[in-house]
Amino acid sequence: MGSKYRKRERKPLRSPRVAAAAGPSRYRVELKPAAVRDLAALERRDLVRVARKIDALSGDPRPPGVEKLRGAENLWRVRVGDYRIIYTVRDEVVLVLVIRIGHRREVYRGA
Repeated sequence: MGSKYRKRERKPLRSPRVAAAAGPSRYRVELKPAAVRDLAALERRDLVRVARKIDALSGDPRPPGVEKLRGAENLWRVRVGDYRIIYTVRDEVVLVLVIRIGHRREVYRGA
């Protein structure tokens, strides 16, 4: 006898790059190769939450709850559950560059 529950097939993931919509007040969001690897390594549930937060950075690169990292000139951190997104904002070229994505326990090592 088989299980009465069907196994759900996973949908293929889209590219981990997050593209910002064009507009005068929106920042372009780019991910460093390490951030792309970090994002691809996340479980699907966490990946969706983190991708939404990264997309939101294009509209407001310094949202409520964001923290500037001490000891770094222009590094910012935003929380997504147990995960952290480390990024820099370049206002002169209207760019948000995501540097690292990772679990709060590990993301600050080497950043």
